Amino acid sequence: MPVYACPKGHQSTESDFCSECGSKIQGAPSSAPEPSTAGGMIATQPGPPCPDCGAPRMDLSTKFCEVCGYNFNTGARGNVVPEPEPAPAVPAKQWSVTVAIDPSLREADSPEPPADVPERTVALDKPVNLIGRKSDKRAIHPEISLDLDDAVSHRHALLTAGDDGSMILRDLGSSNGTRVNGTDVKALEDVAIHEGDQITLGRWTRLTVKAV
Repeated sequence: MPVYACPKGHQSTESDFCSECGSKIQGAPSSAPEPSTAGGMIATQPGPPCPDCGAPRMDLSTKFCEVCGYNFNTGARGNVVPEPEPAPAVPAKQWSVTVAIDPSLREADSPEPPADVPERTVALDKPVNLIGRKSDKRAIHPEISLDLDDAVSHRHALLTAGDDGSMILRDLGSSNGTRVNGTDVKALEDVAIHEGDQITLGRWTRLTVKAV
């Protein structure tokens, strides 16, 4: 393939305008030899090192320095845009609730709460955690099981963890309602839950929310 001399110093494969920069070609084809081949492979011709960082230029046909991005044709620097470093992962919150029998929640017409029931902590490992009482017959197995309090509905409420680390409480239309920090919540409405919030339900059940 003939090679034409560009007035700006490029070697063009087009006879009218430079295939590299578009300048008009003047004169006859130059005598620059075509790349030699060996075994079907085009031989590369090394060039002088990069004037910007000194890295070797293994092939004259390359336009940019592979190390610093120097443009061998224009002299511009930094044409190779480095990939941005990934943002450090933000650890998700680990939510849990501490379940306790609180006799102070008992109303005058309610039976006495069970005695000597130790507090227990339930990790909220699932995206959606059901609060309620177990029923094998109805195949209801809550993540937060409150079987000692018969005023808790089988499917009482949900605690749902968001991808952003948030926690949402939704009362599922329970028979006796749910309160957050002493305030009644409306059935089927989402309520944002925060570290240290107190969820009370049933006759004398208190859930304390914790997040790490």
